Amino acid sequence: MIAVIDYDTGNLKSVSKALEAVGAKVEVTNDPRAIGRAEAIVLPGVGAFYRGMENLKRLDLLPSIFEAVKEGKPFLGICLGLQLLFTESEEHGTCQGLDIIKGKVERFQGEMKIPHMGWNQVKCGMRNVNSKNLAKQKCGIFGGIPNGSYFYFVHSYCVEPDDENVIAATTEYGQEFVSAIAKDNIFAVQFHPEKSGELGLKILKNFVTTAQPHWS
Repeated sequence: MIAVIDYDTGNLKSVSKALEAVGAKVEVTNDPRAIGRAEAIVLPGVGAFYRGMENLKRLDLLPSIFEAVKEGKPFLGICLGLQLLFTESEEHGTCQGLDIIKGKVERFQGEMKIPHMGWNQVKCGMRNVNSKNLAKQKCGIFGGIPNGSYFYFVHSYCVEPDDENVIAATTEYGQEFVSAIAKDNIFAVQFHPEKSGELGLKILKNFVTTAQPHWS
């Protein structure tokens, strides 16, 4: 069972339906006990960073999230779920995040339209890695995804990890920003795989596959 965490930030139905479409058994829940029983965790979300953190605290979900990560359960953050993994965000002043991934969440800089909304290309691999070296990068949830594929984005802020080794993919929008991270059992994407057609489903299928060894 994959637990999709319900913390009143929307986007739950489309995420859970997409996971079911690729063969996962899904429980949408805000029960810490259900999260503890799950073989894998998905933290989706849209909206404000501070509101997401407030809701996680109000529902007493932080201990179960930290325990799942500590136990090595596959964990997928989507959009706001990516940003909340970081140390802090500058949205609405400085707001503390989960601090599972060291780094900051920052607003886009420049004259481009905000929010960044629509389809954009995702380049698998760390920054400043040329195409000849891409094969050496760990594919993770991007296994079988052609480099430069398009995925659907809606966001005004982007993540900046302290350790560039966690970067799994980047995207250009007035600047190069981190569009996916991977560290140990943690995967997270800034785009919405559940809104990104067949390739988005492939991302979710790859995540489900990582969870299968944990299933009883």
